[in-house]
Amino acid sequence: MRKILALTLALAMSISLVACGGTDASSSQAASSEAASSQAAGSEAAGSEAAGSEAAGSEADAAATSDLRVDVFYYNFADIYISTVRASMDEQLKAMGIEPNNWDAAGSQPTQSDQVNTAITAGSDLLIVNIVETSTSDPAKDIVEAARSANIPVIFFNREVADNDVINSYEKCAFVGTNAPDAGHMQGEMIGNYLLENYDAVDLNGDGTISYVMFKGQEGNAEAEARTQYAVEDADAILTGAGKPALAYYDPNAATKYLVDTAGNWSAQAANDYMVSLLGSYNEDSGNMIELIICNNDGMAEGAIAALQNVGYNNGEGTTIIPVFGVDATDSAKALIKAGNMTGSIKQDAVGMASTILTLVQNVQSGAELMANTDQYTVDSDVAKIRVPYAMYDASSAD
Repeated sequence: MRKILALTLALAMSISLVACGGTDASSSQAASSEAASSQAAGSEAAGSEAAGSEAAGSEADAAATSDLRVDVFYYNFADIYISTVRASMDEQLKAMGIEPNNWDAAGSQPTQSDQVNTAITAGSDLLIVNIVETSTSDPAKDIVEAARSANIPVIFFNREVADNDVINSYEKCAFVGTNAPDAGHMQGEMIGNYLLENYDAVDLNGDGTISYVMFKGQEGNAEAEARTQYAVEDADAILTGAGKPALAYYDPNAATKYLVDTAGNWSAQAANDYMVSLLGSYNEDSGNMIELIICNNDGMAEGAIAALQNVGYNNGEGTTIIPVFGVDATDSAKALIKAGNMTGSIKQDAVGMASTILTLVQNVQSGAELMANTDQYTVDSDVAKIRVPYAMYDASSAD
């Protein structure tokens, strides 16, 4: 698409790969592919398994000739869950014969907006955007307007964008993500049931109430807001329904009942820093130990666990376990759960997220409507939003 001469397209793509700070990996992979092709050609020349090599070579050539330029914009490569989505997306796009141009905004919306404009100027055929800024619709609206002006589709994913201001404003726009409240509801259910089964062990100071801390992630983010609200509300409903007191925030005088990553990165480091500081004042010796840790993602859960482990908690069998709950069910979180160092997580299916997006990419590649072939998914009734389901993950789920 959008090529005048094959030579012009090749030159434009070469320039864009050099210019884009987020495509170093793609460049390396392209070089590796060339090396692999050369090796395969050498094998054919040597006469080993000629028929099989020719067939494989034909398939590789067909894949390599795809002229669909796909640009994928990630809010932050450092995000553990997003890195898993990126790995799966890369694998599936390459299987379609598409070499993605990946862009890392590193948590900066101005950077991402500039990257989108650069990609459009370079001849992008499809924008796939993990938006940075979620507290206002303006950046997403600007990206939609830029895509509309270039008459190219745009797929937002993972981080919620507005219905009418964004998705419904352009017929070639869609969103792939989760239903934000579901994670909070599932986490609350998991927490409430766990506490009922283990109440006396969790109540370290024996005061009859469970003291908790909540690591929110980012202000204004739909997922963070829903998880923060429903995890506590639903856990409280289960506890009070069984005659137990509601959860008590560790600091009764706090204006807000959560701690937020001020950089908006949902980072392990932010949670670790908070927890290290808190443990200096809130501990068993003082009789006010934080007895439950709720995190809006697994990265923050891991940071909190590291702080606990440094002072002797959550180191496996024979040590006191402070229950820690997260969201995403990343591989590293699953390992902690299996080892007994973390209590549970809510699985946000990274592979499912990527494969759902790829259904829309295939539609663009074939010239079909953007939301064609989506009957197997859960789609909102009045807006082009596909919802990837969550699932609970605890020790019973571990392999």
